[in-house]
Amino acid sequence: MVSVQLPDGSKRSFEQPVTVAEVAASIGPGLAKAALGGKVDGKMVDTSFAIDHDATLAIITDKDAEGLDMIRHSTAHLLAYAVKELFPDAQVTIGPVIENGFFYDFSYKRPFTPEDLAAIEKKMGELAKKDEKVTREVMGRDEAVAFFNGIGEKYKAEIISSIPADQEIGLYREGNFIDLCRGPHVPSTGKLRFFKLMKLAGAYWRGDSKNEMLQRIYGTAWAKKEDLEQYLHMLEEAEKRDHRKLGKQLDLFHLQEEAPGMVFWHPKGWTVWQQVEQYMRTVYRENGYQEIKCPMILDKHLWERSGHWENYKENMFTTSSENRDYAVKPMNCPGHIQVFNAGLRSYRDLPLRYGEFGSCHRNESSGSLHGIMRVRGFTQDDGHIFCTEDDIQKECLAFTRLLQKVYTDFGFTEVIYKLSTRPVNRIGSEESWDKAEKALADALNASGVEWQELKGEGAFYGPKIEYSLKDALGRVWQCGTMQVDPNMPERLGAEYVAADNTRKTPVMLHRAIVGSLERFIGILLENHAGALPLWLAPVHAVVMPITEHQADYAAEVQQSLKKQGFRVDSDLRPDKISFKIREHSLQKVPYQIVVGDKEVAAGTVAVRARGNVDLGSMPLTTLIERLSDEVARRA
Repeated sequence: MVSVQLPDGSKRSFEQPVTVAEVAASIGPGLAKAALGGKVDGKMVDTSFAIDHDATLAIITDKDAEGLDMIRHSTAHLLAYAVKELFPDAQVTIGPVIENGFFYDFSYKRPFTPEDLAAIEKKMGELAKKDEKVTREVMGRDEAVAFFNGIGEKYKAEIISSIPADQEIGLYREGNFIDLCRGPHVPSTGKLRFFKLMKLAGAYWRGDSKNEMLQRIYGTAWAKKEDLEQYLHMLEEAEKRDHRKLGKQLDLFHLQEEAPGMVFWHPKGWTVWQQVEQYMRTVYRENGYQEIKCPMILDKHLWERSGHWENYKENMFTTSSENRDYAVKPMNCPGHIQVFNAGLRSYRDLPLRYGEFGSCHRNESSGSLHGIMRVRGFTQDDGHIFCTEDDIQKECLAFTRLLQKVYTDFGFTEVIYKLSTRPVNRIGSEESWDKAEKALADALNASGVEWQELKGEGAFYGPKIEYSLKDALGRVWQCGTMQVDPNMPERLGAEYVAADNTRKTPVMLHRAIVGSLERFIGILLENHAGALPLWLAPVHAVVMPITEHQADYAAEVQQSLKKQGFRVDSDLRPDKISFKIREHSLQKVPYQIVVGDKEVAAGTVAVRARGNVDLGSMPLTTLIERLSDEVARRA
């Protein structure tokens, strides 16, 4: 007798081993049809898996996150199946699930084309309609190597050869196609209905540039047609909002090969940068931070003492002078500890908060660079709080509330909170980990927010909170962080005099709100589709006369607005006013001020707001009040 306990606590008994599919059928025909897999005693399995002992079981459908992963994993196999049908000489390698989809790498004698991609997707649809069963088989390691070598799949044979000889090899078959995989998979190809192939890319075999360049096909798959359509619409919108296109269109910045991963900021782009930096500087000043500035290049020995040289040297730029080796800083924390160490500190000085707009450099691979979102040279709104263990909770609570206000001011209203706890490999006592994790959890609870625990994903030296914001398209960007670190201050000799006159090591809280300013500006551009809020916009308004007869009045209006602190341009070109309005609309200027003979005579201005909103004529003082209020509210 086998007893199966379901998620609602109910139990079902069977006289002999029973498959997941049979349990689903015993519950009802609807569930039997919807079942994609199961979770037996917490382990994901196929619907064909036989339960031969008392166990817990959750039936997995396309409503579950695990079910969507199964659909995507199985669609990756369907892709490989279709490629082999159309291009029998192609060799399959690996095809994992990734965020929102999957990819599969292939070795083939010529590059695939967009036309090939369309044919492959069509073939996938045909194979899915055949609703062929997906079945699991098992072979011994050596038998599987021989099998895949025999059918000319040398990459699969190489993968299997690296598996210990005593392990059984799981294979999945659908129609004429068989593939190496741990599974689980959907029961038949008919479950795979809503997918699309997205793009082609290159990828080295096993990620090693010394190996062959393979062809990677990316795809996406969803449980419902409307989910697929919504995702494709989001990608279309994201393409329009691409910060690289906006940077060029709005004349904000550029990148070039002579400085890979380094940004050339143009006047308008640097204006945006300054608005972000000056705002954050005000945040520092109003919340007890002392702004500091540390050297960009530090002796190699300091990086060795901090632990960065051992764990991070391949990502660090180095130089030398007069027989001394140096590294360009990839992060600011060691420098901040040097400032702390420059004087004798007392417990009365704590918590001590330092902030720096620190210029950092990291030797990122060229393939990972992405506009201003992923660069080699960047500036962080980096801060470090030196405090005692008893200060952790209140400092984290204050920081969380501060971060919420900052994100709201920048136009982000939804924040996701995650607490990463102790990893397997860690340093420090269990007692200190207990105290630090509890302090962070209590701070999040006191903030009144919902949060998720990421077990085992903390840094080796301490737990951390990750703050992610959601943009206008629903995309999630991890920006803020609060990390507890008692390790680096100890390694670099940071001490303070405690109340009992003993020397103690402070806890250091690594904290950032926007993170890399370059990346954050890229996020802002994409979130607002380039139409930045007035307080951030590089140009607040442009003044345009209808004819040259109003040019002097237009110049007076411009100067009056500039004296009030607004960033205002004038367009005195002899072009038609409709042409100029359209051009400045494309530049996403928040306000366009048009002056003709009527406005000159009345001493007024005609105002158009972004989005083709005609506000009519008004006295200049009224416009100044409107702009001032909008900037002050950061609306």
